[in-house]
Amino acid sequence: MDKVFIKDLRITGIIGIYEHERTTPQEMVINAIMLTDIRKAAESDEIVDCVDYEKVANRIREHAETVRRMTVEALAEDLARLCLETPGVRGVTIRVEKTQAIRDTGSVGVEISREKA
Repeated sequence: MDKVFIKDLRITGIIGIYEHERTTPQEMVINAIMLTDIRKAAESDEIVDCVDYEKVANRIREHAETVRRMTVEALAEDLARLCLETPGVRGVTIRVEKTQAIRDTGSVGVEISREKA
């Protein structure tokens, strides 16, 4: 299985359970690794046969910036479903990190892997 990835997508949005997190946007870093078969795209050299990572990144950004989830777990599930709706994507690993949640850490977050049923 081949992989198409989006690395270190920086997004600012409302996420968290604490009062200050519900009113002050935080930086999140999102990574997505989508499992696909690139052979048709490689042969045709046409974007219509590719997983369009720009479109996926834009959908991830739009969702994460507006959804206002309480937990990174819920956001990660949302983003996994969004990626799996993309034509050609058979599986996905999503990593959501909050970069300012805990002092003296680079980040905290979750990573999940999901596949189409």
